[in-house]
Amino acid sequence: MTQQLPQSVLFCCDHNAVRSPMAEGLMKMFYGMDVYVQSVGVKNDLEIDGFSIAVCQEMGVELSRHRSRSFDEMEDWGDDLSSFDLVIALSPASQRRALELTRYFHLDVEYWPILDPTGLGEGREAKLTQFRAARDQIVARLHDRFGPPTQAQV
Repeated sequence: MTQQLPQSVLFCCDHNAVRSPMAEGLMKMFYGMDVYVQSVGVKNDLEIDGFSIAVCQEMGVELSRHRSRSFDEMEDWGDDLSSFDLVIALSPASQRRALELTRYFHLDVEYWPILDPTGLGEGREAKLTQFRAARDQIVARLHDRFGPPTQAQV
């Protein structure tokens, strides 16, 4: 069900290293400057995953400069969670954390059950296949939720 684009979206997952950076990058590519987009994790204990970088690069999305951050770091750096119109959780743990942090705000939290591709597949090609599946789930959810991309795709 296509809905109007919010002014700002925060994607979250467990470590801000796989799913949420992919969602952030893909949303920026599809909807450009029409919406402010950021991502965070419940924890920040991993760097961006190389397979996430690779499968997004296939679509022209640059993730190699992404720096992982947690909800706590976001607040420490002065980003106010209440300034986002929509939080999209991509894992059960991030959904719980988002709901906990937003219970005092009038803020929508959605849960998109996106496959966690880490640890799946034997060998590079099998792993890439799993990461592409997660990427493609995110693309489908973005298009379903926000409609066709507003940016010309490369």
